[in-house]
Order: sequence, then structure tokens, then C-alpha cells
Amino acid sequence: MGASDKGSADGHNKSAEPSQTIDGIESNWDEVIGSFDGLDLKEDLLRGIFAYGFEKPSAIQQRAIKPAILGRDVIAQAQSGTGKTATFAISILEKLDQKPGMPSLSSCSY
Repeated sequence: MGASDKGSADGHNKSAEPSQTIDGIESNWDEVIGSFDGLDLKEDLLRGIFAYGFEKPSAIQQRAIKPAILGRDVIAQAQSGTGKTATFAISILEKLDQKPGMPSLSSCSY
């Protein structure tokens, strides 16, 4: 990378300006993860995602879940029905610290 490049040592663009537009999505996060397996999610969460019928992350999910899990500030704007709510729900569920002996989400009655 040259001195004028806005990337960082970890390969992610830290600039406040969008660096790219892919599938109509502007992003300053360069990494696109094309599968839920590639997100390194907890096994129980991954199993739940697949149980609900999700097979592949949507364009917004491919770009926003990982930075949210890593604690980056995320602003996601996309059309209705593209998976924004699931993006934030998956990120939050991944970050929850489930302690041994505490009730799990699967044991909650509705």
C-alpha cells in the first residue's frame, strides 16, 4: 500500500468515505464473507440460522455482520427485505456471553 492508501494493516479501509460500491451497497469495509460458515459464528447460532432456512448471507449480511461482531460502528442501509434485521440480530446473538448454568434461548418458553 502506498502512503496515500486509506487501508490499514489488517486490510480493512478505515476511511469515513465509502471505498467501493458492490451490488448497490457502498462500504468502507473491504471484506465480503459469502457464507455463514465463513463468519466463524458460535455452533449453536449457526445451527439456528440453518434451521430457519437461511442458506447464504444476503449482500448486506456479507458486509455488515463481521464488522459488527468485531465491535465496529455499523450503519446499514438497504432495501426492505434484504436482511438488515437479521444482520443485527445475528451480530448481537454472537456477542452474547452465555454463562454455564444460565438458561439458553432454546429453553425459553414463548
